[in-house]
Amino acid sequence: MIPCPLCTHQVRFFLQDKKRAFYACPHCGLVIADPKSHLMPNVEKQRYGRAPKSAKQRQLSQFIMPLLLQINQQQAGALSGLNFGRLLDQQCLQTIKESGHTVNQYDPFFAADHRVLQKSYDFVCSYKVFEHFRNPNKEWQLLSRLVKPGGWLAISTPLLTDLSHFDKWHYKNNPTHVSFYQQQTFEYLAENSEFTLLFASQALILMQKSSGSDIKRILF
Repeated sequence: MIPCPLCTHQVRFFLQDKKRAFYACPHCGLVIADPKSHLMPNVEKQRYGRAPKSAKQRQLSQFIMPLLLQINQQQAGALSGLNFGRLLDQQCLQTIKESGHTVNQYDPFFAADHRVLQKSYDFVCSYKVFEHFRNPNKEWQLLSRLVKPGGWLAISTPLLTDLSHFDKWHYKNNPTHVSFYQQQTFEYLAENSEFTLLFASQALILMQKSSGSDIKRILF
């Protein structure tokens, strides 16, 4: 039996394709690839290195810059943020700096500076990273701690909207993608944490941490 790496309930066999088996959690809605099929870290790093950098940089910038403006409309003044899991280029970082904000970056392969994980931030953003989490509960606990009370957590990961079409979903074919989320999954996280789920679509999941006056029970 395989426990769900997010909520620890037992997952159920869901699908077998040509390369991997997948399991679904009936409690939180997470779908996972069989842990036995996970790539070795050095192989995963090589796949990251082969990704087209210009396209990824443009997509990442298009995710973060409008997000920063939106948060700044809700929370005036200079913001401190963490870009978790991928790296912005220097041009985008300079644009953010000129706007009066600061953004630290963490990438487990290419910028593994754990000092930035000892701070807390007005916002934390994670672009196309959640699907790589092998232990999503551990990563969720880390990200939750990094967000200040009243702060924001912005996530970009393709949501599963129809389980019956999972077998034809191209996104599952990337062997580095091991965790797949439904809106139900983020509703579960919000219900069992200090966060409120504000918005969930195919392109963006936006959550806000309690300011402290209405703290809900923490996951587990």
